[in-house]
Parts: sequence; C-alpha cells; structure tokens
Amino acid sequence: MAFVTSTPLSRTSGAPVVNRPSTAAVGTIVWLGSEVMFFAGLFAIYFTLRSTSPELWASQSSKLDVPFAAFNTITLVLSSVTCQFGVFAAERLQGKRTGKLFQVSKWGLVEWFFLTYAMGATFVSLQMYEYTNLVADHVTLQSSAYGSAFYLTTGFHAAHVTGGLICFLFIIGRAYAAKNFGHREATSAIVISYYWHFVDVVWIGLFLVIYILK
Repeated sequence: MAFVTSTPLSRTSGAPVVNRPSTAAVGTIVWLGSEVMFFAGLFAIYFTLRSTSPELWASQSSKLDVPFAAFNTITLVLSSVTCQFGVFAAERLQGKRTGKLFQVSKWGLVEWFFLTYAMGATFVSLQMYEYTNLVADHVTLQSSAYGSAFYLTTGFHAAHVTGGLICFLFIIGRAYAAKNFGHREATSAIVISYYWHFVDVVWIGLFLVIYILK
C-alpha cells in the first residue's frame, strides 16, 4: 500500500502535490499491529498448554461441536464481505440507499453496515450459546487448562467483535446525522473495515487451531 503519492506539478505554484495518508487510517493500522502481537501471545499460551496436556486436549476437544462452529465461522466471514460492499458504497460517497429496500444494487453504506452488524451480532450470540452448552458439559474457565485456554482465546476475540459492533452503530449513526455524506464519513467507514477484516482473519486462525487441528 502506498501511503504517499504525488502528481508532477501544481498549476498554481509549480510545486509537487502530495496526498498525505489519513491520520486515522495510519493510526488504526499501527494499532492493529499491536493487536497482532496480543493475539500471537494468546496463540502461544494455547499451544504451550496443549503441548503439556495432550491427553486432556484430546478428551476435551471431542466435546466441541465442529459443524456448529463452522456455520458460525461462515457467518462471520460473510459479514466481512458485506462490510466491504459498505466500503465500496462509502467510496462512492453513497451513505444511504437510492432505491427500494430490496434493491440491493442501490444500497448505500448504512444498509450494508446494518447487515454486517446483524451477522456479527449473530456470531456473538451463537458463540454465547456454544458457551452455555460447554458449561453444561463441565467445560468452564476454572475446570482445566483446556477450559482456560479455550475461553481466553475465544472470549477475547468475542470482546473484539463486540467492540466492532459498537463501532458499526457509531458509523451508521454518523451517516444518518450527516447532511451531506462526505470524505470524512467515508474515511471512518474504511477504517472500521480494517478492524473488522482483522477480527475475521483472527477467528479463521482460531477456528483452524481450536476446532480443526487435532
């Protein structure tokens, strides 16, 4: 990604025209770098505990509902697709739909982000449902090293998803409040998409490690 671009000469002054990167975008990317290190630490904890208790992991991981988790994963991944369509609308400076509700091709940022929010909320709700089933099966945070590792990794990720949902509501509200949807509102939407794509990629890694890797 090129953060600084220039055109040959300005017509008025003859000096090069420099397009500076958005401060919010750069700050978000730097912050996401720290988040990568945070989740890397969680992965390290998970693998360390797993290496010391292979028998425990074999017995406890058999209680996971892999098809259920796979459906939930697909839901979150698809929410990343709808989020990107919202970004495309924001880049066109289209805050709201220009046609009827069911004319998806006419949707703006608000409609796509509402759909993304609904899918993200579904993901968190289904994860809470999975937690209740595991607790009923005696897999808790205090029950064993497996329970601690499972809830720490997936729980922190769920907290990040919840934070993203709050941000979506903020962006949607800002789009409604804006008299003219402009570059400032579009930039905010694009920055939130960086974060949402990040939590999606992290969950794919968690799903493969926790549910698939035996």
